[in-house]
Amino acid sequence: MKRSAAEVVREYGPFPGVDNVHGVTYDGRRVWFGAGDKLIAFDPASGKTLRAIDVPAHAGTAFDGRHLYQIAENRIQKIDPDTGRVLATIPAPGGGGDSGLAWAEGTLWVGQYRERKIHQVDPETGAILRTIESNRFVTGVTWTDGELWHGTWEGDESDLRRVDPRTGQVLEKLEMPTGVHVSGLESDGGDRFYCGGGNSGKVRAVRRPR
Repeated sequence: MKRSAAEVVREYGPFPGVDNVHGVTYDGRRVWFGAGDKLIAFDPASGKTLRAIDVPAHAGTAFDGRHLYQIAENRIQKIDPDTGRVLATIPAPGGGGDSGLAWAEGTLWVGQYRERKIHQVDPETGAILRTIESNRFVTGVTWTDGELWHGTWEGDESDLRRVDPRTGQVLEKLEMPTGVHVSGLESDGGDRFYCGGGNSGKVRAVRRPR
């Protein structure tokens, strides 16, 4: 396993009125994050807040190319980013103990925090298609270039892990500085991860190793 220190290249926030950053996603232009009672989008170049959608946003956030998905307590909501309307709802696999959320291969990938699992879920029905075990509390989940990464947060320590999507074996680990926590996780498809900073109210950009 490769192990290295995470390189934090930029911090965004804290944002006005935001106590906690939950899920994080990227739509190709804007970074979105769940802030409890709303979804907030900002420009990663300027850091400027662009808009907010009033919708429960308690954990992971994902984007499928057209729609946002947001965990709200024990369900996952599909949201039109232009209108803010909730288009569909499916049950979340963890029944309220869910954490990260990602879109890949036409399916949703859902972290289950204390259960230390990642579920691949049918986005139409919520049916669990497969489950990957972790040995740490799972927070954010993201796919990039065919690689599955997830965040961990246990005690005062967090890291980003690349895992084998078949076996769950940890292949690479980026260790965050002590006291710097990861709640949500998203890749920009290039050399950056966007990491929710939990109760710091911040989002951090971490360099993705090549």
